[in-house]
Amino acid sequence: MTKQFLKTALTFILLLAFVAANAGNISNKPGKKAIRVLLVGGGSSHDFDKWYKGADVETLQKDGFATVEYTSDPTTILSKLKDIDVLLLANNQPIADDATRKAIFAFVDAGKGLVLAHPALWYNWKDWPEYNQKLVGGGSKGHDKYGPFDVTITNKKHPVTKNVPETFHLDDELYYQIPDESGSPIEVLATAKAAGSDKIFPSIFIVKYPKGRVVGIALGHDAASHTIAPYQTILRNAVQWAANQ
Repeated sequence: MTKQFLKTALTFILLLAFVAANAGNISNKPGKKAIRVLLVGGGSSHDFDKWYKGADVETLQKDGFATVEYTSDPTTILSKLKDIDVLLLANNQPIADDATRKAIFAFVDAGKGLVLAHPALWYNWKDWPEYNQKLVGGGSKGHDKYGPFDVTITNKKHPVTKNVPETFHLDDELYYQIPDESGSPIEVLATAKAAGSDKIFPSIFIVKYPKGRVVGIALGHDAASHTIAPYQTILRNAVQWAANQ
């Protein structure tokens, strides 16, 4: 038996021992966890089941990107906040319970993610001004008649606008999203402008809330937004950024 053979055999034995010792680490290496999302819909003027419960849940759950629970019952929010990474509000029905309102603020104060979709950017609640002032940084009280307009990305370097075309066209309600000068400042990532109009409004934006990550998406009335690639990319990017992943 030659020295070279013994050396080779010893090397092979040591290699087998190393693999056996580290087998658990190699085979059980965790992958990227799906983002846990609670999507809240419900209210008036929109088909929440079709476009939020249906289309948006499908968009977010594609390829294991997120696990999404949808509810149209705001009274269930409170019990679910402890188990999620991102709260996605798409409702314009009341969140009337004071404990739930406080819990939403506490959730964001704890550094968690909040995404505010189309209906949730409205001034929905006169008895809860802190919502628009602090979490939305303003809001909408009107919009153009449903129709065509262009969205232009104004910050192409932000993660929320990654892989989104610089300009895209769609039919939607062009929200008159107005920042509140006394509220949380916003960072505009994309603007909306109708043809022939000189009025430009924020369409995608970050709310500079002191602790959590908050994204506003003014698009989302019906199929013309929920089913197009730019919207779907923005939605997934927004959830990922809000979850700090």
